[in-house]
Amino acid sequence: MRANVGDLLLVESNSAEQHRREGEIIEVQGADGQPPFLVRWPDGHEALCFPGPDARVRPA
Repeated sequence: MRANVGDLLLVESNSAEQHRREGEIIEVQGADGQPPFLVRWPDGHEALCFPGPDARVRPA
């Protein structure tokens, strides 16, 4: 998985009670666009993410 600053990280939910999460990638810390990514979620929270198989990147 590769990303650039400004791309969106989409994390799908496998539960009917939770919705897909979308956050803006504000920093790419891995080499050559690879994880981990620093992500800003819509509530303003920022977190370092190591995306799993339920995640994908949508280019900005």
